[in-house]
Amino acid sequence: MEKTYGQDQDSFSAGKQRVTDLSRFNNSWYQPGPRWKVLLWFMANSLVLKNYLPIPVFIKIKVMQLFGAKIGHHVMIKPNVNVKYPWFLDIGNYVWIGEGVWIDNFSMVTIQDNACLSQGAMLLTGNHNYQLSTFDLMPKPITIEEGAWVGAQTVVCPGVVCKSHSVLAVGSVATRSLEPYGVYQGNPANFVRKREIKA
Repeated sequence: MEKTYGQDQDSFSAGKQRVTDLSRFNNSWYQPGPRWKVLLWFMANSLVLKNYLPIPVFIKIKVMQLFGAKIGHHVMIKPNVNVKYPWFLDIGNYVWIGEGVWIDNFSMVTIQDNACLSQGAMLLTGNHNYQLSTFDLMPKPITIEEGAWVGAQTVVCPGVVCKSHSVLAVGSVATRSLEPYGVYQGNPANFVRKREIKA
C-alpha cells in the first residue's frame, strides 16, 4: 500500500524524537563588543543610517568609522540601511550600498572594491544549529569580492563568498559560494550563465 504524507508524518511523530528547547538556548559565549558600545551603536544606527532623513553620506561614513568600520573612498550609502555591528565591516572603494540593505553581521563582512548591494539585499552572517535542541547560534563571515553585484531583495547566507564579478539575480538566495563572473538565480541560487563585460 502506498504511503501518504499524513501516514509518514504520523509514523515520524510516533517515534521518540528530540525537540527544540529554547529555554536552554545560551548565547552568552557570543560577545560582539562591550555592552555600552553595542547600545550606543544601536542608537547611532537608528539616527544616522536606518532612516529616510537626508543625512549626507560623509556623515554616515564618519559615524561608522568612529565605531570601527573600515571604509574606502567614494562609497555610496543610500537611506534606510541597517548595520548590526560596524566593527565587523570592511568596505573597499567605489562600493554602492542600496536603499534598505540589511548587513546582519554577527561575523565579519568584507565588501571589496566596485561591489554593489542593491535595494533590500540582506547579508545574513548568523544561523542556528537545528540539529541541537539548544538551537545554538552559528555565525560565519561573508565576503563580496571585487565587482560582484548582489541584486535587489536577495539573501546571502552565512559563510558565502560572492567571488569576483559574480551576480546574484533579483530575489535570489545564495546558500553557497558564487564562482567568478557567474550569474546565479533562484532559491537556492543556481548558475545560469557567464557574465560578459563588454566595455
